[in-house]
Amino acid sequence: MSFLTNFLLGLGLSMDAFAVSMSSSTTIRPFQLKDALKLAFFFGGFQALMPVLGWLGGRAVSGFVSDYAPWIAFGLLAFIGGKMIYEALYGDPDGKINSLNYPVLLMLAIATSIDALAVGISFAFLNTPILEPVIIIGCVTFFMSFCGAVLGYRIGHFFEHEVEIIGGLILIGIGGKILAEHLLWI
Repeated sequence: MSFLTNFLLGLGLSMDAFAVSMSSSTTIRPFQLKDALKLAFFFGGFQALMPVLGWLGGRAVSGFVSDYAPWIAFGLLAFIGGKMIYEALYGDPDGKINSLNYPVLLMLAIATSIDALAVGISFAFLNTPILEPVIIIGCVTFFMSFCGAVLGYRIGHFFEHEVEIIGGLILIGIGGKILAEHLLWI
């Protein structure tokens, strides 16, 4: 995968962490730079860890499904993107987090990185090396989460749902690109 594809994938995956960082920071008083760094570290770290776990699990079963790998990758990414869009449009608007304690951050980091686990499985099915995408996904998510926390503190949650919709559309687009490349090579 190219750097641009990995960057866009990282951008798409980071949108839920961006939105959660934004909404979390609206409730943090007094807000400090270390709070934004804490959110960014948790979200970026888990967003980098989960694809590795998915890749390891996917490698174990990829031989059984290698002919269908692009279809599975497309299905996973389209499902995740669709789920992000659905939650942005119909999710619970009162699901804000009001603290930065470690158990809450751990649960949020895992919840926002489940989609990255599925992406890691897709990478395994496609025999894609994992190191470069993981570094890019983690760095992009760290940056987006940090920016989301600062923006959330400054302007509230006015754009939270739009950000999740854009992230979902990016993931669906990447899934479509993977499938299109496969169909063009058949």
